[in-house]
Amino acid sequence: MSLLAKIAEIENEMARTQKNKATAHHLGLLKARLAKLRRELITPKGGSGGGTGEGFDVAKTGDARIGFVGFPSVGKSTLLSNLAGVYSEVAAYEFTTLTTVPGVIRYKGAKIQLLDLPGIIEGAKDGKGRGRQVIAVARTCNLILIVLDVLKPLGHKKLIEHEMEGFGIRLNKQPPNIGFKKKDKGGINFTATCAQSELDAETVKSILSEYKIHNADITLRSDATADDLIDVVEGNRVYIPCIYVLNKIDQISIEELDIIYKIPHCVPISAHHRWNFDDLLEKIWDYLHLVRIYTKPKGQLPDYTAPVVLPDGKTSVDDFCLKIHKNLIKELKYALVWGSSVKHNPQKVGKDHVLDDEDVIQLVKK
Repeated sequence: MSLLAKIAEIENEMARTQKNKATAHHLGLLKARLAKLRRELITPKGGSGGGTGEGFDVAKTGDARIGFVGFPSVGKSTLLSNLAGVYSEVAAYEFTTLTTVPGVIRYKGAKIQLLDLPGIIEGAKDGKGRGRQVIAVARTCNLILIVLDVLKPLGHKKLIEHEMEGFGIRLNKQPPNIGFKKKDKGGINFTATCAQSELDAETVKSILSEYKIHNADITLRSDATADDLIDVVEGNRVYIPCIYVLNKIDQISIEELDIIYKIPHCVPISAHHRWNFDDLLEKIWDYLHLVRIYTKPKGQLPDYTAPVVLPDGKTSVDDFCLKIHKNLIKELKYALVWGSSVKHNPQKVGKDHVLDDEDVIQLVKK
């Protein structure tokens, strides 16, 4: 029996099962089985397999990487060529782009790599079309732009989200607040710090036994679902921010546009006429959470043209030095910082000091 047939069988059984307290345990088991099969689909067992396809993934350059995901013919290539000035073949038929086309834009001093991925079709997570490679590249991005046609957005949005979920990509979500630690002995130790609506000790045990885990500490610090627990146990989930780009707004009325503007994580644009690109770029910048640090050589003015760009959460002086060169931190005596992260301007700081956006730094060597 093939993997796809097994997956279909489990999905059918889940659809048939009523959802209530009595069946929650059984559904949890099915979800765990489904997640395991899905993982096998993405990373097939055994030998070298049939290769990965001709040069699909692109070398990562710049400070951040954004993937354009969408169905064929929604205007991904037009958007890329108008944003980055890169020519990605554009034509009026579906499936024009067949491999990844990279482009780079400079925005607020950061180099941002844009990837135009081939169109996703329904069933991509089951290995149809080039779906598997497309979503594998999407997993490496810092931000995903889902490009939708404004005339048929919602159906497409649901389908693409479903395909992404199947691949372990979670859009606009935080990792679940669940502590999970495997042990050698001592059975399953289950603690919940708040009331749980779905999981109880029995369900947790049955899900873990599906993964052949019989000794572990599980701490639920929020009201978690069976899916959250499976995500933590699988451990290969990526949490990526996502913006929905509604293209072709030149085909709708102003009233409809007002309604669209109220949807969260959403930017209406027209790739062909280049409408509303500034809004899109501003939103991209917000979602990327990049921090710019300006450098100041001794006795000179700060260089505001080429900031060092760091990802949010890795903005200590230590990280800053690593970004420039790995040996720099060994020679560092202290750093002088001007900006909002310090009380005095300038202030002497050590390597653990966390920098804010648009701080100015001067390194003093030993």
